[in-house]
Formats: sequence, C-alpha cells, structure tokens
Amino acid sequence: MPSKNKPLTKAQLAAAEAKRDLAAELLESIRQMRAGQTRVVTSPAAEARMRTGLSQSQFAALMGVSVRTLQGWEQGRKQPSGAARTLLAIACTNPKAVLAVASK
Repeated sequence: MPSKNKPLTKAQLAAAEAKRDLAAELLESIRQMRAGQTRVVTSPAAEARMRTGLSQSQFAALMGVSVRTLQGWEQGRKQPSGAARTLLAIACTNPKAVLAVASK
C-alpha cells in the first residue's frame, strides 16, 4: 500500500476505482442526509456574501475585486489577503455595517 503522502499510480487508482460500489455509496449518502448526519460547508467569502444578500458581482464590487477573484475565494481556489480577510470577517459578523458603508 502506498504512503499517504504519495499519490497513487494510475494502476493503483484504477484498481481502487474498480472496487467501488457507487450505488451503495450513493444510498449511504442519502441515508446520512435523511438522518441529518451531513452539513454544508461554505467558505468565509461565500458566507459573508450570503449574509449581505448581495450577488457575486455586487459583493465583488463592494470588496474592490473582480468577480473571478471572489469566485476563487468562494470555491477555495484562492485565499483573500489580510485586509480582505478582515473585511470578510466584518461582513460575516455585521453585514449591516458593511452594507451601510457601501451605500455611502
């Protein structure tokens, strides 16, 4: 068995995939959802935007970044800088304050 730090070879990956029972995995996922054993995980950027009620384009303009950058933050592909991270934290905690500043 390969170490956890080394990626699987193509052959190892193919062998592991061949053993999977996708139907059983899907049914188990449905059972877990029905039992309330799952939760949706959102990024801090997505959480902040949702709390303000703004669209991606509106929130990106408020943050002074492009929509693509905001999407990168929301999808976890990119991390916001220190100042942006602080503004996101404020937006999560007090979305009205951020909206009040934006309307000036």
